[in-house]
Amino acid sequence: MASTPSINIGISEAQRNEIAEGLSRLLADTYVLYGKTHGFHWNVTGPMFNTLHLMFMEQYTELWNALDVIAERIRALGVVAPHGGSTLAGLASIKEAEQKPAALDMVSELVAGHEAVARTARSVFPLVEAASDEPTADLLTQRLQIHEKTAWMLRSLLEG
Repeated sequence: MASTPSINIGISEAQRNEIAEGLSRLLADTYVLYGKTHGFHWNVTGPMFNTLHLMFMEQYTELWNALDVIAERIRALGVVAPHGGSTLAGLASIKEAEQKPAALDMVSELVAGHEAVARTARSVFPLVEAASDEPTADLLTQRLQIHEKTAWMLRSLLEG
């Protein structure tokens, strides 16, 4: 059996593990938000059907693609990325949708979800900064921009 080579990227093993734990929570929140958004895409009804159906599709597609980026960063840090619905749901701060809410309630739930993911991403920054982990900082910055913009766009549907 071949041994695994040690990782020497200028970040200690302890720091890599702490960062990976934070990224695992980000992965989990993203996964639950992806599932919620995709489910809402399937089940939205009402006068805003077409607008929300298409918007939710764009959003769940972006979230799906983000999952791979986050998981691959965890792997680059030398840690196994969590997987499986129950494992990810257990790590997530976002709860899955338990029913089919009305269209605007879906929008409200997704606003809250994107804000939760932004908080999770922001919570990892101190660990990343302490380790001078610029690639993870870049990933977190990109995720924050997307989640904050998406929350703003969804919130605008609730105004007036």
